[in-house]
Amino acid sequence: MIVTRFAPSPTGLLHLGHAFAAITAAEAGERFLLRIEDIDAGRCRAEFEAAIFEDLHWLGLRWEEPVLRQSTRFGAYRAALEGLDAEGLLYPCFCTRKDIAGEIARAIEAPHLMNLGPEGPLYPGTCRKLSGDVRQTRIASGEQYALRLDAAEAAKRVGPLTFKDHSNVTNVDPLLFGDVVLARKDTPASYHLAVVVDDAFQGVTLVTRGIDLLSVTHIQRVLQALLNLPEPAYAHHRLILDENGKKFSKRDQAVTLRGLRESGVTPAQIREKFTSR
Repeated sequence: MIVTRFAPSPTGLLHLGHAFAAITAAEAGERFLLRIEDIDAGRCRAEFEAAIFEDLHWLGLRWEEPVLRQSTRFGAYRAALEGLDAEGLLYPCFCTRKDIAGEIARAIEAPHLMNLGPEGPLYPGTCRKLSGDVRQTRIASGEQYALRLDAAEAAKRVGPLTFKDHSNVTNVDPLLFGDVVLARKDTPASYHLAVVVDDAFQGVTLVTRGIDLLSVTHIQRVLQALLNLPEPAYAHHRLILDENGKKFSKRDQAVTLRGLRESGVTPAQIREKFTSR
């Protein structure tokens, strides 16, 4: 049985791009789940969560109950982090954004020392080189830190990996994003960690999402292998773009589902927009 999910964050109103993603997920599976990704307490709001349910119902979508909220899953994320840490796969990073920007600026002057990822220069691994004693001293002093995955060590542990996107089989590059952050003080789990833990917990067998997230599948496959989680299939779909060829934004009220509904647009007309693009 194919199990799919739609997992929006309640940080704004849903727009046309969300509608396409939700409809695509619902139509691809025999079981359709809804997950609320509300880890970021500072940006998530109850009124936006209520609007998600209202908009999806208006589109004619139905999902299994109960709805999973990531804010109830912090214990599961903590357990996953503790497991990775026990295997020597995590290290504390004390670098601020300013520190990292400075390191990258210096690396630009010596391009042969700079590694690039899909989103730009990678973290240079400054704190990976710290000794255990130095790390413990800085932690004991109360210095704030994030937890990063040691990508090189992770690559050794998992060996060759692949993932299937539609009918395409892709070789995983564990170093593609470098030593990614898996947790911060204000964010108990990164998107990458939370999504693989929750997909496994919910029994998701097919992950449908936009082609803009294709590259992050490399990180998530590595985490699935490290945590001994099942591997879902993937179906990365096209994006719904505005007239200028740009992705829709939650800030653009003209294309929110609420705005379209209030202007008289029907769910059938929205679906027609997707088939005509």
